[in-house]
Amino acid sequence: MGHRLDRVARTDNDGSAAKAGAAQDAIGRPDGTHRTAPEHERPPSAMNTSMHSRYGLADKAVWRVGYGAMQLAGDGVFGPPRDRDEAIAVLRAAVDAGVDHVDTAQYYGPGVVNELIRDALHPYPDGLALVSKVAARRDDSGAVLPYDEPDQLRAGIHDNLTTLGAERLTAVNLRVMDNAAPDARFVDQLGALMTARDEGLIGGIGISNVSRAHLMRAMEVTEIVCVQNFFNLAARNSMPIVDECNAREIAFVPFCPLGYPRAQREAILTNPVVTGVAAAHDASAAQVALAWLLAIAPNVLLIPGTRTRAHLAENLAAGGLWLRDREIAVLNQEFS
Repeated sequence: MGHRLDRVARTDNDGSAAKAGAAQDAIGRPDGTHRTAPEHERPPSAMNTSMHSRYGLADKAVWRVGYGAMQLAGDGVFGPPRDRDEAIAVLRAAVDAGVDHVDTAQYYGPGVVNELIRDALHPYPDGLALVSKVAARRDDSGAVLPYDEPDQLRAGIHDNLTTLGAERLTAVNLRVMDNAAPDARFVDQLGALMTARDEGLIGGIGISNVSRAHLMRAMEVTEIVCVQNFFNLAARNSMPIVDECNAREIAFVPFCPLGYPRAQREAILTNPVVTGVAAAHDASAAQVALAWLLAIAPNVLLIPGTRTRAHLAENLAAGGLWLRDREIAVLNQEFS
């Protein structure tokens, strides 16, 4: 089993001002870690350092704001990108900005996104966490189909590695399909990922689209390094899982962090409470929604996606947005 890093969020101490920022909100401890200052100790304009703190993910410690590459494929996550040059530029800009957690899957495209990542970033920088997921495939029309028998899961891992040109993935998420139960078949599926981990093909095992029951059953079988679930301001059914993961020092990675489908996204981004908080910080509504996710628990790792460098910069800047306790409370109440 891979080395388990201390998963407590912490400010990086590598001396890089560009990465660490001015940590006005962090108070140093003798052991070099930091505690978050209570609100009354922060200056009114204090920005948090969420982007500039790390959290354990398998055998790496990554910045809490990463990048989800799904949107780089064509419409419907199928076929070639709208603008290949811009897709390559987005990936390179993300890594240049300090992103060291990139989320992908072979069935994005299919194969298209992994090919873009390889073309943009290979040879991969030291410390870059490439995280994928298995258990689905695309047919010729773009439909998403289960591909989740143990031998298919293993084939999916190898397909990711081959297309990415990588020898090892930091973590692979088992995507639970069709509301499957945490039964004996689920355990067999985990077994396929455990074998891949033992062979050094992956650093850690994650699970995705799961219930708390899945998480508890999985932890009886093996170490789980991350959970990836649908979660945002307007969709908080997974909050008990966030709490369980936090208590056990497991990364929680929300997908669709700004809402899905479009109606939910628009409901979040046009909500008067969200836009009011945004105006108070000279920020965008999307940045407030992302900053809220970072604020609810220290184990939350973001992977917002985009096709453009301008939107990428906006998403990454959310890691420097400090939401005051009263703002978090009113956002919670608005979407309760």
